[in-house]
Amino acid sequence: MRFSVWPINQQPYPDLLAVCRHADDTGWDGVWMSDHLLPSSPPLDQPVLECWTTMASLLATLPRVRIGSLVSSNTFRHPAIVAKMAGTLGHISNGRFVLGIGTGWQVNEHTAYGLDYPSAGERVARLDEACTVIRLLLGGDPVDFTGRFYSLSEALVVPRVDVPLCVGVKGARAIEVAARHADEWNVWALPETVREKGAVFSQACERLRRDPASVRRSAQALLCVGNEDAVPGIARWRASGLPMLTGSPAQITDRLGDYRDAGLDELIIPDFTLGDATEKRDTMDLFITEIANEFRD
Repeated sequence: MRFSVWPINQQPYPDLLAVCRHADDTGWDGVWMSDHLLPSSPPLDQPVLECWTTMASLLATLPRVRIGSLVSSNTFRHPAIVAKMAGTLGHISNGRFVLGIGTGWQVNEHTAYGLDYPSAGERVARLDEACTVIRLLLGGDPVDFTGRFYSLSEALVVPRVDVPLCVGVKGARAIEVAARHADEWNVWALPETVREKGAVFSQACERLRRDPASVRRSAQALLCVGNEDAVPGIARWRASGLPMLTGSPAQITDRLGDYRDAGLDELIIPDFTLGDATEKRDTMDLFITEIANEFRD
């Protein structure tokens, strides 16, 4: 398995960079960035770093780790522009960039920035067509395309570089999109959900005549080692319904075994619940050296 960190983009850049540098220096495999323009709830005036410009800075600064979007909102940008940006980042990073993309979901940022927010069904359909456009453009040849949502005329992405496509989705219809297009499929999940949704994903791949084993699988969950009640703001994270890995190092090690047995290739740890700067470094070191080490690729 691979192990990556996901620093929240709602923090000043020096703080985010410190987390990413530490991951790069201490053997983590990757760094992922979320794509949001505003917090999902008040207060709205806290720092929010834009995903793509931040990734460009990190790829130019960090020498080793993979860096990707988790996930770029398809509602924010035309997929042809996304493909061009992805090709550029793949080129300057010598192949360390991963393009993660999803439907988009956070209503308030669309309203604030005047962006269209279609129905859930249309967002899935747009994602499907966007992935087609991105795949064609990253193939390196001129592209003419006329679809329901997007049109291209002799569009081209040069220099050509291989950029893995990670599709982050969880609903059955959206999983079908990932099965059709993705090199990697991502979902928020504990091991049981990885197994359950993974079966749906595998069935979708088989219907499309793709080998399910050819697509990597990643998941993320909040991490609390030890007494979770000591984590600032833990009530908020519990109320969010996001999956949480909690317990002693031995208990979390057991859960990593469950992830492995469920077929997971990469576990992504957000820094949201890891405390202040010192606590983040300490927990990251504990996790990567004493908990995750036996599961490393």
